Parts: sequence; C-alpha cells; structure tokens
Amino acid sequence: QVQLVESGGGLVQPGGSLRLSCAASGGIFSLNAMGWYRQGPGKQRELVAGITHEGSTNYVDSVKGRFTISRDNAKKTVYLQMNTLKPEDTAVYYCFAESDGGGPVWREYWGQGTQVTVSS
Repeated sequence: QVQLVESGGGLVQPGGSLRLSCAASGGIFSLNAMGWYRQGPGKQRELVAGITHEGSTNYVDSVKGRFTISRDNAKKTVYLQMNTLKPEDTAVYYCFAESDGGGPVWREYWGQGTQVTVSS
C-alpha cells in the first residue's frame, strides 16, 4: 500500500515562502504523475500543480510565476516551492500520486493534507 507523507506547511506572512514535500513509501511500486491539490475555507478542492514522471508541469493560473513543482524520482518525492504567498493561498494542501501500488492496477493515492496559512 502506497503511503504519502507531507511536510512543510505552516503559518507565513504575505509575501513569504514555504516549501512543501511529499514522500511516497510502501514497498516496491511505480509512480506516474504527482502533484498538489488544495482546499481553502469554503472553497472546492482545486488542482494547484502537477508533474509527470518525465518532468512536464502544469499549474493553475493563480499560482503561475509564484509556485514551482519539482520531483526527485529516486527519492519518490514531490516538492512545491511557494513564493510570494498571498492570503488567498491559505488552504489545506494535499499531495497525490498515480501509482500501480506494486500490482497491475493504477490508481491515485492521497496524502493526509498539510495546512498552509498566509496571514499577517
């Protein structure tokens, strides 16, 4: 069973930076796309950024130029560098990963979420 463990959330002032990490573990398995969703107070969950195994990336318009997604395939870890944070970035951030779980079926796995609060 693939497990995703996130770290790096917290409280930061507007204009500040945070780096989220998400490490996948749980035996021998393959990973395809990885990325981050977020859900702010009273909002629907939205895809923030995604990255393929080969490194192609995509971002929601509201974070382009401020956030950077990257991954280390050897460490089975995805990162989200968040700069110039705004109060509207406040949300619970969830990591996801497409994996075969070591078997024949591919599915999405999710982390437990990490809180990011941008406030002065």
